[in-house]
Amino acid sequence: MTMHLETLETPVPIVDLDRMSHNLDRMAAYVTLHGLQLRPHVKTHKAPRVALEQLQRGAVGLTCATTHELDVMSEVCDDLLLAYPAVGAARLERLLRLPRDVRLTVTVDNADTIPALHATRTLADRELSVLVEVDLGMRRVGASGIDAALAVTRAVRQYDLPFAGLLFYPGHVREPGAAQDAGLAQLAADVQQLRAAFIDAGLPPRIISGGSTPLAWRMHEVAGVTEVRPGTYVYNDRTTATIGACDWDDCALTVLATVVSTAVAGQAVVDAGSKALAREPLRADGDGWACVLDHPDVRITRMSEEHGILDLSNTTWRPRVGDRVRLVPNHVCLVVQQFDDIVGVRGDAVETSWPVRARGRGYPPMPGESGPRRPRMVE
Repeated sequence: MTMHLETLETPVPIVDLDRMSHNLDRMAAYVTLHGLQLRPHVKTHKAPRVALEQLQRGAVGLTCATTHELDVMSEVCDDLLLAYPAVGAARLERLLRLPRDVRLTVTVDNADTIPALHATRTLADRELSVLVEVDLGMRRVGASGIDAALAVTRAVRQYDLPFAGLLFYPGHVREPGAAQDAGLAQLAADVQQLRAAFIDAGLPPRIISGGSTPLAWRMHEVAGVTEVRPGTYVYNDRTTATIGACDWDDCALTVLATVVSTAVAGQAVVDAGSKALAREPLRADGDGWACVLDHPDVRITRMSEEHGILDLSNTTWRPRVGDRVRLVPNHVCLVVQQFDDIVGVRGDAVETSWPVRARGRGYPPMPGESGPRRPRMVE
């Protein structure tokens, strides 16, 4: 018996399966065309099912931000990158408890963190590789400048840790269309200078890992980059569409919501507030917290925890109480984190669902407790 959208209790995140497949296929074709390797970031979907679809399309491995993501994704992939500073005894201990057949790569940007990484690796008696993260404009993490990056790399080598290459995140370049040109040209020049300096120092990087969804379709213009790590592209969102990194019809994930009140003139209230849509401003020109898929000019302009206010002042569309709307969130990664499960649909028909298994932190069992690992699903 086929289920339809009207049978779902809202708010609920739904994914248009055809749109998601299109997004996955398009990225796989792009990296193949340009000779790049794809290591998608799982922070967007946090789901083994979606990760498997990426791997089946040729992804060489997966990128994770948390140890819980590593734990979950180790069930479907044996090549994982932790693209987050490997700092803190608890984090180090947990990531080194991953299955021994998982090829683990970590990032560092500070020589002071390397002795603890080396000691933990020695105690665990397992292999791992290291990428040195470099700041090329994001001003968040990463060694600042070539000399600092070389110093960190030499410390990695001093402690006999395998140096695999360099990593950067170009999240500071996110302008729409041709407005990216200047930032992209500077990024390409910086990468070229960085690579040349490492080669001259006798430390040629085997891997140069970069990329983000806003720059996903232009990373071939950055000579020397070997792999890319986009995340949002699998679902896309309002920000991605606004800056031109995808078309509006590529927004695969929406939050299905129900109109619960039209009592106040000029607005409609839906049952999706900050606990469904998250509260992140649009990272592009525009305002509001989400907009209606079929009426992009209608935005959620105010929210409380369980209420979202649709501003109807600039439209003739008038939804009625009980109507369903699909909301395109500003930042899809934060929305996925709010829910336990995602529903997959084709048209109005509910076809499948999958758990967001890597949401939260998934802390390991306390002493005396047990927590069996699920079997690996890869062949």
